[in-house]
Amino acid sequence: MSDNRAQDLIEAVKNKGKSLEAEMSFFDHIDVLRKHLLRALLAIVIFTSLAFYYYDFLFNTIIMGPKSPDFWTYRMMCKLAARFPSLGADFCITEIKGKIINTEMAGQFTLQINSCVMAGIVFGIPYLLFELWLFIKPALHEKERKSARGFVFFASLLFFLGVLFGYFIVCALSVNFLTGFSVSPMIENTFTIDSYLSSIATLTIGTGIIFELPVIIYILSIFGVMTPKFMRSSRRYAIVIILIIAAIVTPTPDVITMTVVAFPLYLLFELSIYISAYIERKKNRELYGTSKAPN
Repeated sequence: MSDNRAQDLIEAVKNKGKSLEAEMSFFDHIDVLRKHLLRALLAIVIFTSLAFYYYDFLFNTIIMGPKSPDFWTYRMMCKLAARFPSLGADFCITEIKGKIINTEMAGQFTLQINSCVMAGIVFGIPYLLFELWLFIKPALHEKERKSARGFVFFASLLFFLGVLFGYFIVCALSVNFLTGFSVSPMIENTFTIDSYLSSIATLTIGTGIIFELPVIIYILSIFGVMTPKFMRSSRRYAIVIILIIAAIVTPTPDVITMTVVAFPLYLLFELSIYISAYIERKKNRELYGTSKAPN
């Protein structure tokens, strides 16, 4: 009996040692992740400081840009209307209605802080992705590292393409429509600066996130969660969802504006199908030596 008890005690000590080792390893990973996130936070702080330094340009030119009739998108729409009269006179935007006011004592102070922080986050996203990649990279095999090469570049490129599309197209069309929309001439459109800034930030950053769809599909396809067969079979539903998103994001009554927003989203969906099919063919070649799985 004493021998059995001694053996049980030894096993208990060994198991406890293994659990402590695993626990230490877990906290070591948390500590490494914390360091990566702190460096990413430092980059965001630097970009936020630069935004404070160039705040006049940030606010007057960028943030308030969609509120000005001289905005690039409106000037291009007027040129198109002059070249193609069939678009109609309403296609040329020469006035942005609505008045923006501040209703809080510290409103303009918080406006400056919030807008600079948002700009810092937007420009700090690529470095944040880079730090996350440095954290994940040691846990990947050599093949996985090669297949994920260029992740930071393509994810950042898609995000900024989405931000530009959201700012110049989605924001411009939405601001023009929402500031001029009225259910009664007795109601005057007067907006708070907080409402305006949150709308600009939501539409711009939200579109940037939507443009990350191919990257998300790429990751899901690697883990086998998403397949090209499922995406092709769901194409008609995806088209309906894309049209709904376009109608919500740009609540304009004309079909042309809705199509301008929906078409790039549909291209992203088709690109995601191609990426998922590429991942599936690659997996089949590694498993079966052919691009198609056996029946």
